[in-house]
Amino acid sequence: MSIYPEISDKLMTLKDAVSRFIKDGSQIAIGGFTVTRNPMAIIYEIVRQKIKNIHLVCHSNGQGLDILIGASCVKRLEIAYGGNGRYAPTCIRFKKAIEGGVIEFEDYSNYQMSLRFLAGALGSPFISTKSGLGTDILQYEGFSEEVRKERKVARKKYVTIQNPFNDDDDKVVLLPALNPDVALIHAQYVGDDGTVRIKGLTFADLEQAKSADTVIVTCEEIVPRSFIRLDPDQNSLPSFLVDAIVKVPLGAHPTACFSFYDYDPIHLNLYKKVAGNDALFRAYLDEWVYGVDSHERYLEKIGTTQLQKIKANPVLGYAAGLDRK
Repeated sequence: MSIYPEISDKLMTLKDAVSRFIKDGSQIAIGGFTVTRNPMAIIYEIVRQKIKNIHLVCHSNGQGLDILIGASCVKRLEIAYGGNGRYAPTCIRFKKAIEGGVIEFEDYSNYQMSLRFLAGALGSPFISTKSGLGTDILQYEGFSEEVRKERKVARKKYVTIQNPFNDDDDKVVLLPALNPDVALIHAQYVGDDGTVRIKGLTFADLEQAKSADTVIVTCEEIVPRSFIRLDPDQNSLPSFLVDAIVKVPLGAHPTACFSFYDYDPIHLNLYKKVAGNDALFRAYLDEWVYGVDSHERYLEKIGTTQLQKIKANPVLGYAAGLDRK
């Protein structure tokens, strides 16, 4: 009998969550921001299961985006920005893939991507904005006419119209909504009733989750309902929006998870050294992804000494004194 009866049908392993909900060709949204709260544990599992032809939609992602692209899992990408902070102002495998024409790519601004997920969350087919007027974002399209005929691809990047409520020359931009097949979110807490709590900045995660057909949440801890009901204004997503829950401590490593651990400069520097070289990157995947059959084995390779160094100060939310060079 499960110790969490209310969510027993949603609790599963990383392997089961991926095999059940993520298929070749799925449109996937991944949460987090650059080197913060990327759902890395499930991203590694997607790579291990060799899911291909993913249509990736992100706000501003980092390590997770780069691993999926580098492992040849991604066919198509819509994004505002991809970077790993000081370790890669532009994600390395992402940059190589764009420059080499390896993936189909279309870009929007950060605000525009947020609005597109919001439109999806609201059930609206599009959303209006002034953002982008007068910029090159509206001058260049990344997808061909053939690509635009495919599933989950907007028939146009945007449409500019006259504001119907104003007689003056007043242009507005209509952006297409996003409704991904699956949203992958990493959170600090999930209550034993399924309520999700994300501490710190949520970025576009909540809009992504609300816009998606399926939501998979990996989390640091599963906590009693009595805890999750304390400070209810801090809760982020109701249980009925969540389809799968996977307890994965340190599931965002090597990115940070506010109040639990900081990003790992040792690992991100290692990645920076190898990601630009195809052979070295393949060796990296062999060692750190394919070469470990579970998240627990992955953490064993990182080592308790390094994991202790990145442990967050519970008051500050990050690792004070961490050497980030």
